[in-house]
Amino acid sequence: MAERQFPAAIANPESQPYWDAAAKGKLLLKACKGCKKNFFYPRSICPFCGSSDTEWKEASGKGEIYSHSTMRRVPEPYALAYVTLAEGPKMLTNIVDCDFDALKIGQKVHVVFKPAKEGPPIPAFAPD
Repeated sequence: MAERQFPAAIANPESQPYWDAAAKGKLLLKACKGCKKNFFYPRSICPFCGSSDTEWKEASGKGEIYSHSTMRRVPEPYALAYVTLAEGPKMLTNIVDCDFDALKIGQKVHVVFKPAKEGPPIPAFAPD
């Protein structure tokens, strides 16, 4: 079976560093300098305390499946999941390179970057 083709990323000035890092095979998060919490998705204002004093931080790329669902009634089945990153935030993502029937909540995963139709690769996760 051919590898799933991901749609192109939609970057904006606020998220451009995230996509630039993805093009280099790195996963970035935002971190608040005020309350010291990490968060995802990329944005300039901390969702916890409202501070604009935030910075980009490279994530380890490790996490575990918090919740998942496999879409089977489509031409090409795929799995969506919330992955809890080692740094704390949960990220909605695809689970790839695996047997969908073997996925389990709590399963360890790591980031992989998959090609998009155009633009930078898309971060997804695969079981360890």
